[in-house]
Amino acid sequence: MPEFSDEAEVTHVAKRDMRVALLAHRRQLTGPHRAEAAARVQAELVALVRRLRPRRMTAYVPVGSEPGGPELPEVLHAALPPGGELLLPVLRSDLDLDWAAYAGPDGLAAAGRGMREPTGPRLGPTVITDVDLLVVPALAVDRRGLRLGRGGGSYDRALARVRESALTVVPLHDGELVPAVPAEPHDRPVSAVVTPADGLRTLDAAGKGVAPHTSAGRTRGA
Repeated sequence: MPEFSDEAEVTHVAKRDMRVALLAHRRQLTGPHRAEAAARVQAELVALVRRLRPRRMTAYVPVGSEPGGPELPEVLHAALPPGGELLLPVLRSDLDLDWAAYAGPDGLAAAGRGMREPTGPRLGPTVITDVDLLVVPALAVDRRGLRLGRGGGSYDRALARVRESALTVVPLHDGELVPAVPAEPHDRPVSAVVTPADGLRTLDAAGKGVAPHTSAGRTRGA
């Protein structure tokens, strides 16, 4: 077991160092750059929602330099079909995620770590098994779909509950779709990323690359 422990520690350190570098880069982005990137990411996600017409989806409230801008939930909620429901995460004391329906900006409250969470009834961690589309945060994603989060493991637990047919999408800044991120056995892959420059790109779990798409879901020409 010592070899396994040593390997785990190396991965942990590699993840930590990569997080530090990525967060430093995000902090250097100017206000106008963030706003332009947010508008492009929102447009791609809105087109995806309108195309897929999910009955129930998840998202989150971006904070600081996170891609998508703080108004992302309102934008996505407006794009849902009649009767569609948008769920937002609520961080539990054990760092697992509960979920509650988004009911507009007035239904959000400040939470720990700078986050904003819905104040409505909690639906339980397993409600995510009944979701068609998930918009998930990350600092980077690699070509296998493995994501680098902030280290709490909350989304790894949530993604483990998601059914195989659901689409999981991560908004990123340009340059955050990388060849590889340090990975551990519990890390769960996502299906696609959205970046300002390249739009929606589906990921190959075998690590063979990415497929660019238009907003209508057709592969772009080379």
